[in-house]
Amino acid sequence: MSIKPINVGLLGIGTVGGGTFTVLQRNAEEITRRAGRPIRITMVADRNLDLARKITEGSCRVTDDAFAVVSDPDVDIVVELIGGYGVAKELVMKAIANGKHVVTANKALLATHGNEIFEAAQDKGVMVAFEAAIAGGIPIVKAVREGLTANRIEWVAGIINGTTNFILSEMRDKGLAFDVVLKEAQRLGYAEADPTFDIEGVDAAHKITLLASLAFGIPVQFDKAHIEGISKLDAIDIKYAEQLGYRIKLLGISKRTEEGVELRVHPTLIPSKRLIANVEGAMNAVLVQGDAVGPTLYYGKGAGAEPTASAVIADLVDVTRMHTADPENRVPHLAFQPDAMSDLKILPMDDVITSYYLRLRVQDKPGVLADITRILADEQISIGAVIQKEPGEGEAQADLIMLTHQTRERRINAAIMKIEALGVVAGKVTKLRMEELGK
Repeated sequence: MSIKPINVGLLGIGTVGGGTFTVLQRNAEEITRRAGRPIRITMVADRNLDLARKITEGSCRVTDDAFAVVSDPDVDIVVELIGGYGVAKELVMKAIANGKHVVTANKALLATHGNEIFEAAQDKGVMVAFEAAIAGGIPIVKAVREGLTANRIEWVAGIINGTTNFILSEMRDKGLAFDVVLKEAQRLGYAEADPTFDIEGVDAAHKITLLASLAFGIPVQFDKAHIEGISKLDAIDIKYAEQLGYRIKLLGISKRTEEGVELRVHPTLIPSKRLIANVEGAMNAVLVQGDAVGPTLYYGKGAGAEPTASAVIADLVDVTRMHTADPENRVPHLAFQPDAMSDLKILPMDDVITSYYLRLRVQDKPGVLADITRILADEQISIGAVIQKEPGEGEAQADLIMLTHQTRERRINAAIMKIEALGVVAGKVTKLRMEELGK
């Protein structure tokens, strides 16, 4: 007696779709042994019909109408790899309404419309699986949602955008300016022609929004995330950070505090001795701190055809194993039972407490440091370290770098305004945040 295969409809056969098709075929026997029944792609939708035909080689139906796939009665699971929030949302909602399970890599869609999508899936008793949406092939969703389920998770911090990590690694290695490295990243295919989503931190913010929901059992609230990218980062700060024993990484950070949840993306100084500080190139890494387990680190490829396909297929196997299970017995979408979600608020950036790196251009004369430390003291900010660079030949100004102890963002901003008003300080103060990430 042969077991009936599970039928998959694939929306989009670009990089990840093509990878999914290839890996599913190559490892078909292994995957069947794990899933308990064969998983086969029976229908593919893509605007580029020639490409779809070339990849599938006549092994399944091909169409340029994605709505035909989500409405096809023979399709059990829809894999959405189109991206964006427009037609992708319509297709996912339609698939759910038609009682189909959905596997997606679309972090933008889930970070913005996840609450509505998960609720619809809950009502229909279907699953929406999204391992591939965060950190490519790294099984971070499963780790947080299932592996760490005994823990009260305290914080999550991740390098979850390969493009920006590649750019920062190159800036550090070669001492080059951001613009120069970005062009190189585009030439090598690490950065898109329009790299805005990556370099301005939006992509990382989509992912940390989803991780925060999984870690703390809160609804997705992308609109409340604080987002800063790396386009304004200066090569000199990377160099000074290095001299002080730190690396600068673009981190997505979410912490549970007594006042609420921090949800932020920004360039961050991390001590060089931390494992995560040494994640270079286009690699991803996520550090999760649980009360019972302590810090755990997940590292691997965050993008690419086969790494992402690895996560898509793991979800297909999960759905295949669970789809006959009573919906009440399945793992909840956001790790916590839907009726037990928390209304912990997302903290505004002004209320966040962390440490800071400040770089100032100051006149090289006595009393300058005293004026600045007085302002910081007035705002109850204590200083951890100070480096004063000698002015260059014939220059009247020098760089002054200060590292502060933990303080509230509101206080540091107030202090910076007063410092910038001093006659002895030229231009703006550069402010970067610092995180110890464990002891």
